[in-house]
Amino acid sequence: MPIYEYRCPNGHLFELFQRMDDPPATVCEICGEGPVEKVLHPVPVFFRGSGFYSTDYGRGGRRKDGAGDGDSGKPDESVKKTEKEEKKKPAEA
Repeated sequence: MPIYEYRCPNGHLFELFQRMDDPPATVCEICGEGPVEKVLHPVPVFFRGSGFYSTDYGRGGRRKDGAGDGDSGKPDESVKKTEKEEKKKPAEA
């Protein structure tokens, strides 16, 4: 069961063993004042080692600018041809 720390309006600190689904405390166990607030402490993070490697994320390598992705930013040639053909056809009435 986790230990939760609470602070009352008078400055008292107290700890409670509670399940995660138990309701939070509402009054101080020392003086009986309320409402109390849950005290949160930051979790330390340690970065050790020489850093991240290119093999840490997925496979494959980096692609060069637009190579192999099929979208070069230019309009497709087949789209150009169909537009020209539509212009040439006479309008049916």
